[in-house]
Amino acid sequence: MTGGDAALIDRFLEMLAAESGAAANTIAAYGSDLRLASTFLGGALATADDAALGRLGDEWRALSRASVARKSAALRRFFAFLADEGLRADDPGAALPRPGTARALPKTLSRADVDRLFAGIAERIARVPTDPNDLRLAALVELLYGSGLRASELVSLPRNAVAPDRPFIILKGKGGRERLVPISDRARAAVAAWRAHVAPDRQWLFPSGKGHLSRIRLYQILKALAADAGIPPDRVSPHVLRHAFATHLLEGGADLRALQSMLGHADIATTEIYTHVESRRLVELVNQRHPLVDVNAKRP
Repeated sequence: MTGGDAALIDRFLEMLAAESGAAANTIAAYGSDLRLASTFLGGALATADDAALGRLGDEWRALSRASVARKSAALRRFFAFLADEGLRADDPGAALPRPGTARALPKTLSRADVDRLFAGIAERIARVPTDPNDLRLAALVELLYGSGLRASELVSLPRNAVAPDRPFIILKGKGGRERLVPISDRARAAVAAWRAHVAPDRQWLFPSGKGHLSRIRLYQILKALAADAGIPPDRVSPHVLRHAFATHLLEGGADLRALQSMLGHADIATTEIYTHVESRRLVELVNQRHPLVDVNAKRP
């Protein structure tokens, strides 16, 4: 395994631990899978193309479905990480075998949980004098939950990305695809309050040192907020808030295609993962909104 692969794998595993609070055994298994794949590909896992991943899949043919599913999952998350970090222009994960295992739904939060997070933020901001870090926290959470931004998109926002007179921003996400993201009045107000504490010559909205806030630090900030709000920290992360944004919009009647556009999904099938709305509500929606309901109501 080359130094390049080794360093990137280590960075990915560090991110995995920070993002999901994965168990040490899970991280060790992912690390082993990635390093074995790197060795098989001559140290070129990070730059592997579809053909190389096809050879890797052939090598896994003798393994159990569960092992192949785990190895594929590890590599797909690794390639998604590289794409998010701008270390690859593409994500070749689709070329990896899928042995028919069901894709797990991401964690989410109830509306009551979200209310507790925002209540904790409001309590912090009410302190006198106000701590600028609390204003930063408010802006971060408002943008995560209010607009469904990815962690990498959020921390790398330019200082003036959110304009006070414009209810949207244009983001460049995975694969260089641009999308328009609505920004709520609450989020714009929170950003304006925080930006007043960011020097005009800073490049980033959430600066840190010579660069911008890291994703790992963002995870740490959110987990601390969750703990203060009485929510288990392993239940809260940037992706969980993004998923809550999608789930709660769907529960409120949002259109799936509109949600696909806001989340920046190239394939509607990816967005459909977010449709785990209660069966009861779906039945109620059909009974209340379907055109035949009016027809049946008019019949004697």
